[in-house]
Amino acid sequence: MEYKENKIICNCKQVSLFDIEDALKNNQRFEDVEKEFSEVQKITGCSTGCGGCHDKIIKIISDFLHNGLN
Repeated sequence: MEYKENKIICNCKQVSLFDIEDALKNNQRFEDVEKEFSEVQKITGCSTGCGGCHDKIIKIISDFLHNGLN
């Protein structure tokens, strides 16, 4: 998945890719994807509406933890 353009990932809460990236960059240490998902969810409110974006957000976080986002 390419992360070069900002787009809305969570329609219910209007959370964009860049919002998720910013939430991840503010953390000093990464332990695991589920923990980071919980932190991103607290910061942005994503995946607290219908939950339809959960898998997309997990994938973005996983990619970020393994490869970083450019």
